[in-house]
Amino acid sequence: MSNLKITQHKSVISEKQNQRDTLRTLGLKKIGQTVVREDRPEVRGMIRTVAHLVTVEEVD
Repeated sequence: MSNLKITQHKSVISEKQNQRDTLRTLGLKKIGQTVVREDRPEVRGMIRTVAHLVTVEEVD
């Protein structure tokens, strides 16, 4: 399976609480932080929830 590199590029200020919680679950705490997660349906769903706050790239 491939991995996804997720980078937060926008602030969570004025966002809904569930979106803040989703970012924290992904492991993102501040702007510019990057995490690598396995490409799974659960992770894809979380990314869809906060798509306007993050950028996603596929990595091997």
